[in-house]
Amino acid sequence: MAQEQETLYVKSGHIVLPGGVVASGYLPVADGVFRPVTQEAKAGARVLDRSDRWIAPGFVDTHVHGFAGHDVMDCDPEGINAASLELARHGTTSWTPTTLTQSADEIERACASVHEAADSRDEDFLGARIEGIFLEGPFFTCEHAGAQNPDHMCDPSVELFRRWQEAAHGLICRSSIAPEREGSAEYCARMREMGVAVALGHSSASFEEGMAAVAAGANSFVHAYNAMSGLAHRAPGLVGCAMAAGDTFAELICDGMHVHPGAVRALTNAKGWRHISLVSDCLRCGGMPDGDYMLGDFPIRLAEGIARLLREDGGAGNIAGSVLTLAAAVKNVVDWGVASPDQAMRMASEIPARMSGIDDCCGSILAGRCADFNVLSPSMELEETYLGGVLVR
Repeated sequence: MAQEQETLYVKSGHIVLPGGVVASGYLPVADGVFRPVTQEAKAGARVLDRSDRWIAPGFVDTHVHGFAGHDVMDCDPEGINAASLELARHGTTSWTPTTLTQSADEIERACASVHEAADSRDEDFLGARIEGIFLEGPFFTCEHAGAQNPDHMCDPSVELFRRWQEAAHGLICRSSIAPEREGSAEYCARMREMGVAVALGHSSASFEEGMAAVAAGANSFVHAYNAMSGLAHRAPGLVGCAMAAGDTFAELICDGMHVHPGAVRALTNAKGWRHISLVSDCLRCGGMPDGDYMLGDFPIRLAEGIARLLREDGGAGNIAGSVLTLAAAVKNVVDWGVASPDQAMRMASEIPARMSGIDDCCGSILAGRCADFNVLSPSMELEETYLGGVLVR
């Protein structure tokens, strides 16, 4: 019989739990999992004293294409695991690798490679856990293509989804559509029956078309404000739908460039922080120096913290994605006065997990869960990250 490992007691005045913040206590970690929070440590036990620090759940990035030079659409399991290692060192302990709008065959290969990456890991692997796959596209509209390839866009297809889900061995937990496409309502309903969340985005949809998709089962909005019909008082568009559809979630890319902090505040006030999911929408150039990279079929250029499509004349075009980390997003949201520290941390962990239907395995500090957590300073700087109770940063 294996000997029980020594229990580590993490002491803090700010332990972020699903029900709120424990103002003073000890978070025990044993055999790689959390134990119930206590008010005292056992005599002689090992104590990690972080009394003036915040102890937060490991961050859960549910919309991220790549990191550290690797992209999900490379269809390279080793690259996905390499990205996972670097994501963990930046505070993201769980993620749902995110595909792009490319050919059906390429998406199938990408889904298969994510499963292969997850399946190849041993218990000592210290990278961000793969908790699912997010299909960003290809069921979008060309008018709001953004950095997605319009040549591969099509109407929602349950048949295609089943093909990709088979390649993924059931890992796909979320799929995105433009609700004005033919068959969208039926697709939303079928996904709901299968237990797969549906997100709305890259869309010119009217308010009414968006609401119809929500009524059919859609539960979230892809990078709200970006690549969707905007808010006007006589035509609320998909942005207005995101604000008005109360029991839904909205992604926000909080790097200060994709969305103005004032617009972040407006949407958060409209929906409430419990329905705002911080995401990175990070690309392969995350954690990398300025330069030229590829995003799917398109060349992009990273300069001064923003990635843009390259035009044929060599100039910078539309924003292609971010190099954001969730740890940076949490700090931004707090610095902008949008949310309190504990709210912001839950917006980067508990909320995205709930939005994607993976909250049964990640996103919260709960007894019996894998001990994935972050230590943040009073000014919201990420200082340490633990995966299964093991320090990775």
